[in-house]
Amino acid sequence: MTTPLFARVAIVGFGLIGSSIARCVVEYPGLAGAVTCVDRAQAVCDRVLELGLADKAGTDPALVSECDLVVLATPIGAFADLGALIGPHLREGTILTDVGSVKMSVIRDIGPHVPDGVHFIPGHPLAGTEHSGPDSGFAALFKGRWCILTPLPGTNPEALDRLTAFWAGCGSQMEVMEPAHHDRVLAITSHLPHLIAYTIVGTATDLEEQMKSEVIRFSASGFRDFTRIAASDPVMWRDIFLNNREAVLEVIQRFTEDLTALQRAIRWGEGEKLESLFTRTRAIRRSIIDAKQA
Repeated sequence: MTTPLFARVAIVGFGLIGSSIARCVVEYPGLAGAVTCVDRAQAVCDRVLELGLADKAGTDPALVSECDLVVLATPIGAFADLGALIGPHLREGTILTDVGSVKMSVIRDIGPHVPDGVHFIPGHPLAGTEHSGPDSGFAALFKGRWCILTPLPGTNPEALDRLTAFWAGCGSQMEVMEPAHHDRVLAITSHLPHLIAYTIVGTATDLEEQMKSEVIRFSASGFRDFTRIAASDPVMWRDIFLNNREAVLEVIQRFTEDLTALQRAIRWGEGEKLESLFTRTRAIRRSIIDAKQA
């Protein structure tokens, strides 16, 4: 029998990502010997046990003391308080990581609470759906998707290798990136699209009632896709925008300038400019499909 990478993993926060990690441990041998669920809601802990996703579950942060891998999977707005709660219970040699979509704020909020001898390696699996809760996860969520690790200077190489092997065992493609660069990349690839989706759907909710009902009734695929994105966890996305505000504001400014140029081309009937833009953006879509990230 193969010795697992980790004897016991604690997953703090059992939403979509947390429950999907637990399902990977259950379905893919060799990742971890056992799973501990830590969640602020006892009802979530009870449901996790019912689903067989953990053999221990509770609201006490001291449960992380039994684990050699601790994954923080709550909304990042809770990280400052969470770090203070779990920090005293982390044992020497434990690897502490997270799944947050913003890395500089995670380092700011968690870093001061990490004891000496604990390996803090921030991470971000680029996977998700609009669903949340312990019932929403599935082991194939990470298959073929990127997971970015953003280790700090001086990170223990062996700890980084073990965490990399864990995520690869979940099916992820792995990349190592500098934290601030990660936040700028995700601002354009993830955060801005979500902001646009929330805005477009918000505009639809402000229409007069008859128009609103017709928009819903006759939704074309584009609007349906936007509503799917805009159905994502509102607390999670509130925290992402507030904690990556500088990078998000920068890409919003660039997007606004490009949108103004597009508006001008439409107003003045500049068909060649429109076709040129649409041709370039079509090529980006083809590149995403070729990279198997569609």
